[in-house]
Amino acid sequence: MNNHNSEQNGWETLQVLNEAGEVVDKSLMPSLTEKELVEVMARMVYVRKLDERCISLSRQGRLGFYAPVAGQEASMIGSQFSLDPNDWILPGYRDLPQILFHGVPLSQLFLWSKGHFKGGQMPKGLNVTPPQIIIGAQIVQAAGIGLGLKKRKKANIAITYTGDGGSSQGDFYEGMNFAGAFQTPTVIIVQNNQFAISTPFERQTAARTIAQKSVAAGIKGVRVDGMDVLAMYAITKKARLDALQGKGPTLIEALTFRFGPHSTSGDDPSKYRDKELEESWRLKDPLHRYRLFLENQKLWSSEEEKKWEEKAVDDVKIAIKKAESAKKQSISDLVENMFEKK
Repeated sequence: MNNHNSEQNGWETLQVLNEAGEVVDKSLMPSLTEKELVEVMARMVYVRKLDERCISLSRQGRLGFYAPVAGQEASMIGSQFSLDPNDWILPGYRDLPQILFHGVPLSQLFLWSKGHFKGGQMPKGLNVTPPQIIIGAQIVQAAGIGLGLKKRKKANIAITYTGDGGSSQGDFYEGMNFAGAFQTPTVIIVQNNQFAISTPFERQTAARTIAQKSVAAGIKGVRVDGMDVLAMYAITKKARLDALQGKGPTLIEALTFRFGPHSTSGDDPSKYRDKELEESWRLKDPLHRYRLFLENQKLWSSEEEKKWEEKAVDDVKIAIKKAESAKKQSISDLVENMFEKK
């Protein structure tokens, strides 16, 4: 796959690194320092190990709902790394890595997974909304926050994420249309991981791409190799700059794949995905691809990787203990949180 020959109905798939970790489009290569290039890899390694531990904790009953992210690290980390700390992130329920690196404590994300009301109480001054469970609802909210930022003349954007299934929701079209009509500084990322639980993309829509849906809303649309972290960084950074320059919102379709199940709530991907498909996507593994690139630059080693994996394991141990020590919820808490006292 590269940005010159991977086209679908005229929508090329932009790419910086191919599966061998080679730069195939120097024009898209972002200007990152060596330290930043390493930081991007460190975060992806951290998230891959974090994902393993969260799946294990969920199966042990120590976490509640959890949506695995392995395979989607590039689209998540690459896009978030391009943001300003004061930009707003409106995540879906799979998008915990983005808000973790935006400042939400890991222990709070664990409380959110466990259904504790404190899990949704975002730290003061942090521009993040709680992960949205209602499919696509965050798109409308992102358009609204974008309008607010525009009216207040803030030099920041609202970025939101959903999956290919979310692109079929009414909220997706309404939010995108509103953002286009009012030219709000909003970036919408659809992580097209090929399956909405068990529904394959080709059964999701008759459109050949999600990116082309931008045309109806009168906004920019772009298709990116979502397994390429540098491409995701570069394209999201450009979309952010366009939004701040008054050029309106952008819809980014990130072509990616989740290696695991849709969630830990009983989903079995072997019932709707064959091994050949899974193996073909494994060859595009974002960590393997970026690792090859960094090793070529003499910027990465197995020792460095092990260090970040161990950090993830240690952080999980501390965070889960803190989450489990939180005061248990009561019926009276539910009443007090739902109703205002006068």
